[in-house]
Amino acid sequence: MLEKLKNGNILLLAISALFVGLNAIFLYFEIYYFMAIPFLLLIAGFAIFSTDKLFFIIVFFTPLSVSLDEFIPGLPVNMFLPTEPLLLGLMFIVILKLAVERKIDKRLVTHPISIAIYFYLIWMFFTSFTSSMPAVSFKYIISKLWFIIPIFFLGTQIFSDYKKIKPFIIIYSVALLIVIIYTTYNHANVNIFEQNASHHVAKPFYNDHTAYGAVMALLLPVLIGLVFYSNYKINFKLIILGITSFVLLALVLSYSRAAWISFIGLGGVWLVVKLKINYKVILTVLTVVIILFSINSFFIFDMLSNNDQDSSADFSKQITSATNVSTDASNLERINRWNCAIRMFKERPVFGWGPGTYMFQYAPFQISYEKTIISTNMGRRGNAHSEYLGPLAEEGVLGMITFLILAITIISTGIKVYHNSNDKEIKMLAFGTTLGLISYFVHGFLNNFLDTDKLSVPFWGFTAIIVALDIYHKKEMKNIGKTIEKNEKLLKNNGNTIERNEK
Repeated sequence: MLEKLKNGNILLLAISALFVGLNAIFLYFEIYYFMAIPFLLLIAGFAIFSTDKLFFIIVFFTPLSVSLDEFIPGLPVNMFLPTEPLLLGLMFIVILKLAVERKIDKRLVTHPISIAIYFYLIWMFFTSFTSSMPAVSFKYIISKLWFIIPIFFLGTQIFSDYKKIKPFIIIYSVALLIVIIYTTYNHANVNIFEQNASHHVAKPFYNDHTAYGAVMALLLPVLIGLVFYSNYKINFKLIILGITSFVLLALVLSYSRAAWISFIGLGGVWLVVKLKINYKVILTVLTVVIILFSINSFFIFDMLSNNDQDSSADFSKQITSATNVSTDASNLERINRWNCAIRMFKERPVFGWGPGTYMFQYAPFQISYEKTIISTNMGRRGNAHSEYLGPLAEEGVLGMITFLILAITIISTGIKVYHNSNDKEIKMLAFGTTLGLISYFVHGFLNNFLDTDKLSVPFWGFTAIIVALDIYHKKEMKNIGKTIEKNEKLLKNNGNTIERNEK
């Protein structure tokens, strides 16, 4: 036994010495990639023997990931490092394991959210065959799959262990805190939190201040819930409170009007859910609002055209500028992109131009008088700026409908879990993640970021949490609640019996 250990140590030392020697040679010739071998071996070990650890490694690195073009500008293909290559690898591992083991929970396969995802992906796949650029569309689908398969489908299985749900939120939040501290430090050094600086101070981690703000709005509801409704000890709650404070500060300093509006709007959603207002009443009110808006659209647009408040560091002025469609370049450019999306849809209403093709195809649909100082024919500054109009242009009317069905299914499932659970922490997690996702769905009217890891990982992760709570934890928590109620009644009855016997 001792001889085997001794031989093993000698072999380990020999391999280490060989690696150090070879690495020294490569460094001499300024070749640095060899240094990544131990990290790659470690990742491979996690991938084969412990996929949940690799899952959480990806979650941690998501806020810290950096675009490949930061290192090698001008590449035709771009991705975020190290997360997207890891997600691609994890996707293949999940598929391989399913093929070998042939084990998958039927409850997950037949869950309403899973079915909504199937329709969403199937129509996307079908429209790739009719795409104006099939190669672009099929690449786009693969990038969607490397978010959905590892984060949603694998994530749901990982979250079947209840103890792994809160670590997902905390690990992501701690990594995001590093980015927030870095960004806030940069922002403080540029004219003391000057508004225009918010567009670039989060680089290289976030190339867009609106994406940075959207993440904060998505994460805040569940963080607030962890502070007030979790079973953590007071010291740990104080740490979470500190993180929550930083995230709230980052939301304010992002100067993202879309993120501010989506977060503020959650107050109304919270009130509707708490008061248990009937969904028929909500639909009636929304219908009336839409009809009134349609009838008075000319007068409303005329009023908005008279608003000349541009973006400002003042909170109230910044919110007011959100409706400025006369001089604010950001708003005018959004309208330009939306109008292009609608014109593209009118030309190809059924199958669209193909998933992921908007940025390559919208230029001819621009009208000269709608262009702004930030307009471009190359799509360098975003795409359709809408999670709804983007699919409409790229995949036709069913493209937008499948995304709407997915959104409605996610929200309704989250609210159902909240109402059906008797456990305070389960209710908090269901409600917090649902509110976070609602903030993104509202934000999706003005921007779209689900083609990036920055938003896709928390988006699909929160969706996986809702499904895991619905399948694995809602019923057992409800049963626990019923058992506690029965035990309390038994104790009460026993107490009454003892009292009568004593009398």
